[in-house]
Amino acid sequence: MTNWLPDITEGDGPIYLRLADSIEGAISDGTLQAGAKLPPQRNLAYDLGVTIGTISRAYALIHERGLVSGEVGRGTYVNERKTPAPSSSMEQVASAFGSTRHAIEATGEYRLNTTAAPDVGQSVVIARHVEALTREHGYDITNYARSFPDNWCKAGARWLSQNGWTPKPENIVSTLGAHAAVMSVVTAMTAPGDRIVFEQVSYSHISRSAALAGRRVTLVDADENGIIPEDFERVCAQQHPKMIFLMSAGQNPTCATLPEDRRRAIADIARRYGVWIVEDNLYGAMTREAIPLIAEFAPDITFVVGGLSKSVAAGVRGGWVACPAQYSSRIRISHSMLTGGLPFMLAELNARLVNSGDAHDIRKDCLAEINQREAIACEAFAGLEFNSLPDIAFLWLRLPEPWLSGTFRNAAMKEGVLIDDEDEFKAGRTDKVFHRVRVSLSGPSNQQELTRALGILRHLLDNGSAGYESVA
Repeated sequence: MTNWLPDITEGDGPIYLRLADSIEGAISDGTLQAGAKLPPQRNLAYDLGVTIGTISRAYALIHERGLVSGEVGRGTYVNERKTPAPSSSMEQVASAFGSTRHAIEATGEYRLNTTAAPDVGQSVVIARHVEALTREHGYDITNYARSFPDNWCKAGARWLSQNGWTPKPENIVSTLGAHAAVMSVVTAMTAPGDRIVFEQVSYSHISRSAALAGRRVTLVDADENGIIPEDFERVCAQQHPKMIFLMSAGQNPTCATLPEDRRRAIADIARRYGVWIVEDNLYGAMTREAIPLIAEFAPDITFVVGGLSKSVAAGVRGGWVACPAQYSSRIRISHSMLTGGLPFMLAELNARLVNSGDAHDIRKDCLAEINQREAIACEAFAGLEFNSLPDIAFLWLRLPEPWLSGTFRNAAMKEGVLIDDEDEFKAGRTDKVFHRVRVSLSGPSNQQELTRALGILRHLLDNGSAGYESVA
């Protein structure tokens, strides 16, 4: 076992992240050689004057980075390096990526880390539309899309409509998925250096994409009902953000839904402080909530985003954004600059799916399947604390002692089950620990596979001490 002691006085961010970076640096410069045993977690916690939980999170993170391996009863060892280590000068933008999943994921038998729409046989319907599209638009699919047909905008208006709110087709922009829609708004309506407000846990790919684009991330507090308006006003008064990104219903990963009074308050605060609102309604459109969208209370400053990925088919990359009046052209240009342009075939396919009514029928089938899967998950995790909604294909599970989010994710991976730990959703660097993981339900091909995968997780949860020691 090495006598090396990490330096956590340098760098910024929470202690566990500084510790993980220090260990990675020592491995990169050769201070820690392949096969070296890291200090036991309890010993290192004592030497550094921090909690065992902090050490465990750091060890889980370097384990996730592929730098070390843990063996039950033996400890944590430095892995053999398979590729040259990048120099520090090449890693200046690394912080923007946070703990985002590796581009090449670890393989697992059961994928409980995707919220794409479940397979309900939609490929048959999609194939029919593709065949007709290629037959009728042979010339168009061989060229760049240089115009936006009315049927594309009408489809977006139809798909985004909810609870009596219907955007005008002239305010709709078709996009290459919901993510591209949000980032088009971010880059069009803010400038490098501007602050964007996010909840502490959110769809962090947006916050990290915004950081890569030179925007600064500002965090706002939330509770079980979503964003706390009073804290949002504090953030506005102190840090003067230009935009807030939020999910008003079916929030990913917490499942929180903002009550109407909070939606009105957020709209009022945003207007008073000159803050643009991006209302991501990708999951909200799937819920049974009848609460008006924030866009109804602040139509002049709110961009509503939606798409097909969660309730129809992720692979068709269908997305739309409803803009405040007179801003659609600006967003369309931004989207073209970011993505290279909208593929005619995908945009036309998505429009046909919606305008024919097929997308709505598929969504009904997907929601019925998700409802059944959510019931299976509720039964599997009976007696544990978690947040879930019948129409949403994930739940936010609180881990019992002694589990931590990262250690449980790694233990599940070893058993062939892929889930997301809480760090995957942290919009910015924070010391706050949630002791949560997100378990998705739509990935397995059928309910039997889902039941087996959830059974593996429940077994791990009920035998936590063994898993805790596996990365010690």
